[in-house]
Amino acid sequence: MTPEFIAIISVGVALAGLLVASQRWLRSEIGQLRDEISDLHNQSASLRERMAHLGGLLEGLRAAVSSARTA
Repeated sequence: MTPEFIAIISVGVALAGLLVASQRWLRSEIGQLRDEISDLHNQSASLRERMAHLGGLLEGLRAAVSSARTA
């Protein structure tokens, strides 16, 4: 084997290693992003429930105040 051929093979192996490493890094980043999106979804669902509860309380308060004024 000539030194040039060995250099070409070495560069190819190095590039393949970089590609594999970057793909592994991207997969971990995507996994973390999916986890964060899932957490955001859960938080927004919880906030929606709390807002609905607060809306119910305000509606009850409004009904109590309006009935107290008419009485």
